[in-house]
Amino acid sequence: MGWTLPYPGRFRWAARLGMLGKWMAPVMPAALRSMVELIPDALPAAVRLPETTRALGVRRARVALVAGCAQQVLDPDIHVATIDVLSRNGVEVCVPRGQGCCGALAWHTGDHRAAMSFARRNLAAFPDDVDAVITNAAGCGSAVHEYPLILAGTPEAARASELASRAMDVSVFLARLGLGEKPRGWKETVRVAYHDACHLANAQGVRSEPRALLGGIPGLELLEVADAHLCCGSAGTYNVEQPEVAASLGRQKVEWIRRTGAGVVASGNIGCLTQLRLHGGGLGVWHTMQVLRDAYEGRVPRGGHADGGKQS
Repeated sequence: MGWTLPYPGRFRWAARLGMLGKWMAPVMPAALRSMVELIPDALPAAVRLPETTRALGVRRARVALVAGCAQQVLDPDIHVATIDVLSRNGVEVCVPRGQGCCGALAWHTGDHRAAMSFARRNLAAFPDDVDAVITNAAGCGSAVHEYPLILAGTPEAARASELASRAMDVSVFLARLGLGEKPRGWKETVRVAYHDACHLANAQGVRSEPRALLGGIPGLELLEVADAHLCCGSAGTYNVEQPEVAASLGRQKVEWIRRTGAGVVASGNIGCLTQLRLHGGGLGVWHTMQVLRDAYEGRVPRGGHADGGKQS
């Protein structure tokens, strides 16, 4: 995984090969089978994010977006939606071309040298003249906040602390800035459950901000999931290393979401979204920013898989 996941180009080719080999999953070794089963049946088209997106109207802030790696392959529309929502609210968004993987995978698997390399690359890539460094994947956000620990005792330690101090989840940034434009929302009631990603709620302490953004959408009924503190089973590489337990947690989480009566669930981490889609059947699984973007456009989020902003 360390050779493919942190590199979007390699990961896309590996995923395509995995899709071709899914029919052989039943006879594969358990570790390989668990990885192949996580691959979706189709991948969305690749999206090249603009290096700079101007703010609409009066510019209220300028930010840099962490693009990550797996999310660019599995659901690049999350970035498209994030940039759209930010620009609508007077925020200029830059996506530094020199950035790479946040280093979370290497850090979680104990490859400190690789984690340091990824962190150093991003320290060099992200500009100083931004109001915040925005993350929209909980795992990436947690990794960037740990850069001071990853680079402790190195010449880059001070720079790592400075970058980490400016890094925040997009929901936190928007909640602090305040929405300059209220979403149009929907005339019909849309019941949306919110799932707390562990790396967002526990590692970063972000719980109220996504709920406040979703709860402010006209026509959206926000529902709470029972035992929301329990993991969905994604947990970084857990669904590969412990596939049976991870699958059990995923099925349990989906069942609790269905019990709310919601047809849509929103969350803030690509790992959680992938896990919920794997076990969710026709459940609509969307990132918080995708739901917010659709609310601005008056488009109702429904069941199915996110694919380039198109909804089934």
